Amino acid sequence: MVTRRSSAHTAPSTGPVPGAASASQGAGSAPTVESIAQDLAAAIVERRIAPGTWLREEALGRVYAVSRTKVRAALVMLAKDKLVHTVPDKGTFVCQPTVEEAREIFSARRLIESEIVRLFVARATRADFDRLRQHVRMERSSLKGLALGAVREQLLGDFHVALAELTGHHILTEIVTELVGRSSLIAMLYQSHNDAHCATDEHEQFLRLCEEKNTDAAVAYMMDHLSRLEASLDLQQVGAGRQLDLVKALMM
Repeated sequence: MVTRRSSAHTAPSTGPVPGAASASQGAGSAPTVESIAQDLAAAIVERRIAPGTWLREEALGRVYAVSRTKVRAALVMLAKDKLVHTVPDKGTFVCQPTVEEAREIFSARRLIESEIVRLFVARATRADFDRLRQHVRMERSSLKGLALGAVREQLLGDFHVALAELTGHHILTEIVTELVGRSSLIAMLYQSHNDAHCATDEHEQFLRLCEEKNTDAAVAYMMDHLSRLEASLDLQQVGAGRQLDLVKALMM
């Protein structure tokens, strides 16, 4: 699974640039399959690569200065997370969730995250609350600064990933990470009108309920929060996806 590092740990960045995948490998070292997959996953989740985009192996090989074999292995990793899909004899494309899939993903999030909230309230420490409040401050800072809208959206999604991480339940965290990533594709495809200010306010109110150990109220509030996110989408028709040259998108 391609794990998205929660932004609760670090300040947001505007995304990877060619060669960024190899930065952690040391000077002159080629990027690993995992780092290429992480770069591409970030570009998809941050909405720099639109749903339906053809991920050309040759172009990606030039961007990362690696063989097509390595690129193909990275794409297989992304396919396991349902971020891309391969069409025989045509290539690999960023997934385009249908309306039915969109509704099912939010339904799954409500089921999974209700349990995550219960686990979090039962075991949360002061340090856990401090970490999530730091994340909320980052969300607010992105609203005041020059951060890209995609970065703000990633921060909002990463709040849910960080919440899952703090339960200590690794399987649920993996599931939520995948669902949050797929939710980002849905938001791009169906033109989310979610107000980032409101979402951040709701994260803050949710934490207050958790601190009060009001489990049922916290669960209910999270369910309403996810329902509002779903309601902000226009699931009646597919909007025109933003199409960018693949290499240019990775350089943003």
